[in-house]
Amino acid sequence: QVQVVESGGGLVQPGGSLRLSCAASGSILSIVAMGWYCQAPGKERELVASITSRGRTNYADSVKGRFTISTDNGKNTVYLQMNSLKPEDTAVYYCNADFGYFGAYWGQGTQVTVSS
Repeated sequence: QVQVVESGGGLVQPGGSLRLSCAASGSILSIVAMGWYCQAPGKERELVASITSRGRTNYADSVKGRFTISTDNGKNTVYLQMNSLKPEDTAVYYCNADFGYFGAYWGQGTQVTVSS
Protein backbone atom coordinates (compact mmCIF):
# COMPACT_ATOMS: atom_id res chain seq x y z
CA GLN A 1 0.00 0.00 0.00
CA VAL A 2 1.50 3.29 -1.13
CA GLN A 3 1.49 6.11 1.39
CA VAL A 4 2.15 9.75 0.55
CA VAL A 5 2.67 12.00 3.55
CA GLU A 6 3.14 15.77 3.50
CA SER A 7 4.45 18.01 6.24
CA GLY A 8 5.62 21.57 6.77
CA GLY A 9 2.52 23.68 6.32
CA GLY A 10 1.49 26.44 8.68
CA LEU A 11 0.81 30.12 9.16
CA VAL A 12 3.31 32.64 7.82
CA GLN A 13 3.31 36.37 7.25
CA PRO A 14 3.42 37.83 3.74
CA GLY A 15 6.99 37.81 2.47
CA GLY A 16 7.89 34.86 4.64
CA SER A 17 9.04 31.35 3.73
CA LEU A 18 7.94 27.78 4.28
CA ARG A 19 9.36 24.44 3.25
CA LEU A 20 7.02 21.58 2.50
CA SER A 21 8.16 17.96 2.51
CA CYS A 22 6.56 14.87 1.03
CA ALA A 23 7.59 11.26 1.34
CA ALA A 24 6.18 8.36 -0.66
CA SER A 25 6.59 4.88 0.78
CA GLY A 26 5.26 1.36 0.47
CA SER A 27 6.15 0.59 -3.11
CA ILE A 28 9.13 -0.99 -4.81
CA LEU A 29 8.14 0.64 -8.08
CA SER A 30 10.04 3.59 -9.47
CA ILE A 31 8.48 7.02 -9.28
CA VAL A 32 8.16 8.75 -12.64
CA ALA A 33 7.45 12.19 -11.22
CA MET A 34 6.37 13.97 -8.06
CA GLY A 35 4.48 17.19 -7.82
CA TRP A 36 2.83 19.74 -5.58
CA TYR A 37 -0.69 20.97 -6.19
CA CYS A 38 -2.75 23.53 -4.33
CA GLN A 39 -6.46 24.00 -3.82
CA ALA A 40 -7.92 27.21 -2.44
CA PRO A 41 -11.51 27.39 -1.14
CA GLY A 42 -13.97 27.36 -4.02
CA LYS A 43 -11.29 26.65 -6.60
CA GLU A 44 -10.07 23.60 -8.43
CA ARG A 45 -6.86 21.83 -7.57
CA GLU A 46 -4.01 23.11 -9.71
CA LEU A 47 -0.37 22.34 -10.33
CA VAL A 48 2.20 24.36 -8.40
CA ALA A 49 5.38 22.54 -9.38
CA SER A 50 6.54 19.12 -10.51
CA ILE A 51 9.79 17.27 -11.00
CA THR A 52 10.51 14.13 -12.99
CA SER A 53 12.84 11.28 -12.09
CA ARG A 54 15.31 12.85 -14.49
CA GLY A 55 15.17 16.17 -12.69
CA ARG A 56 13.06 18.12 -15.17
CA THR A 57 11.01 20.72 -13.36
CA ASN A 58 7.84 22.59 -14.21
CA TYR A 59 6.31 25.54 -12.36
CA ALA A 60 3.08 27.45 -12.46
CA ASP A 61 3.66 30.98 -13.73
CA SER A 62 2.44 32.42 -10.44
CA VAL A 63 5.27 30.82 -8.45
CA LYS A 64 8.21 31.05 -10.83
CA GLY A 65 11.15 32.73 -9.14
CA ARG A 66 9.63 32.25 -5.68
CA PHE A 67 9.18 28.49 -5.25
CA THR A 68 11.72 25.72 -5.81
CA ILE A 69 10.97 22.01 -6.06
CA SER A 70 13.67 19.45 -5.32
CA THR A 71 14.06 15.77 -4.49
CA ASP A 72 16.12 13.64 -2.14
CA ASN A 73 17.54 11.23 -4.71
CA GLY A 74 16.67 7.61 -4.09
CA LYS A 75 14.42 8.34 -1.12
CA ASN A 76 11.15 9.13 -2.89
CA THR A 77 11.01 12.47 -1.13
CA VAL A 78 10.18 15.83 -2.63
CA TYR A 79 10.43 19.31 -1.16
CA LEU A 80 8.86 22.64 -2.01
CA GLN A 81 10.75 25.69 -0.82
CA MET A 82 8.34 28.62 -0.83
CA ASN A 83 9.79 32.11 -0.54
CA SER A 84 8.24 35.58 -0.78
CA LEU A 85 4.87 34.13 0.11
CA LYS A 86 1.74 36.09 -0.76
CA PRO A 87 -1.78 35.93 0.69
CA GLU A 88 -2.96 34.44 -2.61
CA ASP A 89 -0.68 31.44 -1.97
CA THR A 90 -3.03 30.43 0.84
CA ALA A 91 -4.37 26.96 0.07
CA VAL A 92 -4.20 23.31 0.95
CA TYR A 93 -1.09 21.87 -0.70
CA TYR A 94 -1.19 18.29 -1.89
CA CYS A 95 1.67 16.05 -2.93
CA ASN A 96 1.31 13.64 -5.82
CA ALA A 97 3.53 10.63 -6.52
CA ASP A 98 3.24 9.34 -10.06
CA PHE A 99 4.25 5.75 -10.77
CA GLY A 100 3.34 6.02 -14.43
CA TYR A 101 1.47 2.96 -15.69
CA PHE A 102 0.97 1.80 -12.11
CA GLY A 103 -0.96 4.88 -11.08
CA ALA A 104 -0.61 8.05 -9.06
CA TYR A 105 -1.20 8.64 -5.37
CA TRP A 106 -2.14 11.70 -3.34
CA GLY A 107 -1.25 12.80 0.14
CA GLN A 108 -3.79 14.09 2.63
CA GLY A 109 -2.78 17.72 2.15
CA THR A 110 -1.19 20.35 4.34
CA GLN A 111 -2.61 23.82 4.98
CA VAL A 112 -0.57 26.88 4.09
CA THR A 113 -1.94 30.21 5.30
CA VAL A 114 -0.27 33.50 4.41
CA SER A 115 -1.65 36.29 6.53
CA SER A 116 -0.55 39.18 8.70
